[in-house]
Parts: sequence; C-alpha cells; structure tokens
Amino acid sequence: MSGQRGNLSFATLALASLGAATAVLVLTTIVIALLEPGPVPGLIIGLGGVVGAIAAMGVVSTRMSRRAFGDSSGTSRRREAGTDPETGASS
Repeated sequence: MSGQRGNLSFATLALASLGAATAVLVLTTIVIALLEPGPVPGLIIGLGGVVGAIAAMGVVSTRMSRRAFGDSSGTSRRREAGTDPETGASS
C-alpha cells in the first residue's frame, strides 16, 4: 500500500471496534436493569443499544484507519474541486 503512514494491526482494529461495541451494550444493559421498563420500552432501548454498538464500531474503525493511513480520499476530492482542504473556501 503506497502512502501508508502508520502501522495498523487488524487484530488491534478488531479488538478496539468490539470493545467500543461491548461498552455500548454494557451501558444499555445497565440502563435496562436500572429502569426496569416494560416489554416494549425495553425492546426499544435494546434496539437503540444495538444501533449504538454498530455506530460505535464504525466510528472507532474509521478513526483508527484514518489515523494510520491518512485521510487522502476527502482531501484529494477537495483539491480536485478547487477548494482549500483546511477552510473549504474556493480558490
């Protein structure tokens, strides 16, 4: 891979992503245990926890990948469009 700035282990990426998802699911479990909602509100809270876990995995993996390999995709698109990547102003 050309342009690689850092070293990203797939094991580290997987563990960090799963750790973030686990943290969200543990928090959801604590909320359900403390509130003791009925079946429908409990289901809604649980589904919200699953969505939150998926979102946390995505955010963590994206941030780790961009930190390791750089954000060349967004920067190059802005340069091709004639805008300054830092300010977004047209040149």
